[in-house]
Amino acid sequence: MADLFENPAGLDGFEFLEFAAQDPALVDRVFRQLGFTPIAKHRSKDVTLYRQGHVNFLLNAEPRSPAAFFAEEHEAGACAMGFRVKDAAKAYAHAIANGAEPMPTSTGWMELRLPAIKGIGGSLIYLIDRYGDDADIYDIDFRYFEGVDRHPKGAGLEIIDHLTHNVYRGRMKFWAEFYEKLFNFREIRYFDIKGEYTGLTSKAMTAPDGKIRIPLNEEAKQGGGQIEEFLMAFNGEGIQHIALSTNDIYGTIDSLRALGLPFMTPPPETYYAMLDERLPGHGEPVDAMKARGLLLDGSTENNDPRLLLQIFSGNMLGPVFFEIIQRKKDEGFGEGNFKALFESIERDQIERGVLETAEA
Repeated sequence: MADLFENPAGLDGFEFLEFAAQDPALVDRVFRQLGFTPIAKHRSKDVTLYRQGHVNFLLNAEPRSPAAFFAEEHEAGACAMGFRVKDAAKAYAHAIANGAEPMPTSTGWMELRLPAIKGIGGSLIYLIDRYGDDADIYDIDFRYFEGVDRHPKGAGLEIIDHLTHNVYRGRMKFWAEFYEKLFNFREIRYFDIKGEYTGLTSKAMTAPDGKIRIPLNEEAKQGGGQIEEFLMAFNGEGIQHIALSTNDIYGTIDSLRALGLPFMTPPPETYYAMLDERLPGHGEPVDAMKARGLLLDGSTENNDPRLLLQIFSGNMLGPVFFEIIQRKKDEGFGEGNFKALFESIERDQIERGVLETAEA
């Protein structure tokens, strides 16, 4: 895939996401419900590598590590991202020159001393230039479990499609500029979503390689909304949800349900009754979608369907959840579903007593 625009850091997609929790068994259970398999253990630290398709998840349970300190502050969540780059030393120098906060090379779990900078909510961003089947970073630091399939298919999840940051009101500009200055991300979408009582704004950022996508969300106004609830529960800014892509969302959802993954409440019957009107000629089996609670977005103009199917898990790691997505030529983020989902979560907040209405 050719770069979309100038790529000064040489970005080339996600290499891994690293997770930490006060209760590591919780993360292990969530990974297995998502269809991941533990395939290797670090040689000297309490770090486990889980894999599915081309997605690498790490569970870091090493005491008195940056991951442990992250878990003390946030309880559970994604404490680091690994960005693939063509030249780690060059990418690191570029990031530091443009204002990144450096982290000591001894910070993490890798003996390779991978360069890292400080990211959202005290998390880390590692810069990885050893990747691929022939020379990846895990062959040096990890021991693979005997007889394990090093590339398990799992539930059919293939790649990290995007991950969303929730930030304090007024901080979206700061984080947009953070990714712009350090890596030349560009804004590709902007949403201004209003529910009946609350609202949010979202700025979807993408890297020059087109593979790393990070929407930024902030509360539209002060008081009680979904972003504020996350910030309170997470104890600060951070990664709110991780979207994982599949080439067969129907089969993947069936597999994930069999593994016990909980999903958000499905949309009302009217959502599916209006699909043909909203997206005429979409060609998706509506009954199969409805049976699984799938959402559909995109465009069918000029007899050229460009579709996106998506579904969201329930909250899995505190307020952190996952999205399962399949793209059929649509490169958006489900904008057509965004308002309906926002209002659905708002209703749930009212029912749980988190959000006070004017009537109350």
